[in-house]
Amino acid sequence: MSNAKKKTARLPSPVAGTYEGDYGILELEPDPHVTDGWLISVNGVPSSHVVLGNPRQLVFEYMQWIASGLRAHVTGHLDPSSLRVTHLGGGACTLARYVADVYPDSRNTVVELDGELARLAREWFDIPRSPRVKIRVDDARDVAESFAPASRDVIIRDAFAGAVTPTGLTTVEFFRDCHRGLAPGGIYIANCGDHSDLRGAKAELAGMAEVWEHLAVIADPSMLKGRRYGNIILLASDVPLLETGSTAHATVTRELLGGAVPAQYKDDAWVRRFFSGAKPRWAS
Repeated sequence: MSNAKKKTARLPSPVAGTYEGDYGILELEPDPHVTDGWLISVNGVPSSHVVLGNPRQLVFEYMQWIASGLRAHVTGHLDPSSLRVTHLGGGACTLARYVADVYPDSRNTVVELDGELARLAREWFDIPRSPRVKIRVDDARDVAESFAPASRDVIIRDAFAGAVTPTGLTTVEFFRDCHRGLAPGGIYIANCGDHSDLRGAKAELAGMAEVWEHLAVIADPSMLKGRRYGNIILLASDVPLLETGSTAHATVTRELLGGAVPAQYKDDAWVRRFFSGAKPRWAS
């Protein structure tokens, strides 16, 4: 394998090449369009994008959408000086770097299954040290099962095996574990990659509705109309999310429409119509 010797060498700065991860081939390449930007792929699938020295620059559109939803919820319901955030699926810790920079008093725990990817991300990129960003090499499903009640304020699920979220992270039982782990006012945010039939997103939302009182989604219009494969951001909380017509909703709407890929925020009423008739997934 090219550059295999780099696996055990300490890297003071990113070095383009291929590396042997615990669960496949990791590839690091510079982004020719973004200064100090780096793309990380796992088994040929783009996994993370990091801009050195600028943690607030999120190149992947879906991460921008997660950030918009998160900021709005924190402003309305959470204390930014004491945020406890768990990232189930970390990749190169792009979102954890972002949250730690926007909320410097936050405590982020990144759960990443691939220990070699986690190690190299620490060496490659300017990730804040623990306790601002702690990387835990573990299985996201096992970690969720161990959540202590009300032990975190935000859970972000962005875990994939290839281009698919592991089924164990899409069941009612998993959602119950996350719900138990969230403190009052907390929010669950998930990146759902789905095909044009949207069956995956609808099943997840049906399962989330078994657990949380309020739901919302963010995606671009063509995705919501079932025209292609893409990302849908799923949000859930026991406190009201953005209400249509509110000032906060107008702010988020402007942010989403102003991106390179314009997106829409859909509220609880729309979401329940969207997944009507879908069956949630159960572990057994």
